[in-house]
Amino acid sequence: MPLQTGSYYGRPRIRNRPVYPHLPSDQKADRATVTDGGGTIGCSKYYQLYGRKGLTGGLMVAWCTHSCCIGFHCIPRGEGRNDVFSALFCYWERAPEYVIYDFSCALAAYCMLREAHFFRHTRFLIDIFHSKGHTRCSKACFLSAYRAYSARLQGINSSAGESGNAGLLKIRKPLSYMSQRHAVVFSYVFLAIWNRIRRRKLLSKST
Repeated sequence: MPLQTGSYYGRPRIRNRPVYPHLPSDQKADRATVTDGGGTIGCSKYYQLYGRKGLTGGLMVAWCTHSCCIGFHCIPRGEGRNDVFSALFCYWERAPEYVIYDFSCALAAYCMLREAHFFRHTRFLIDIFHSKGHTRCSKACFLSAYRAYSARLQGINSSAGESGNAGLLKIRKPLSYMSQRHAVVFSYVFLAIWNRIRRRKLLSKST
């Protein structure tokens, strides 16, 4: 139940997030440094810690390319790679073909190290806006490098997630002071209304 788990993805949980005993860093929070297994992965971009003492950490929201919410879960602190990995692995029957994320350079290594078979057909790409800050990362992680060769990617709005997250700023302050129960209900209602408005706009453009 969403009120107890703090998550809602519109579908039942398919599998649980495993524990990987052979990865010493697996149970550690990866919020502040870009490392995995004790070694750097060559990225100068850090996770932003936006939670303050006494306040809820916020939401990790999955967005489609039209800025419609696919699902969300509460996070106690700043968003990390495990939040994205766990959402995809636990609620998706098959991994998405593309995952566009502002930290995909680190997310790809995190996911493949744990569930290489599940993510074997997934391409982890950094959106165009955030790729400018990844000066030490390979262009193989950049969405812009794939667009020239893929007609499917040329029409994708890579800032859809940023647009959705910008909309969440409207509820950021009240949400931070709520209990998990109230925060989940409040977020669910807000995002349900958000999706309805987005779909109506999309329908009006297509007619």
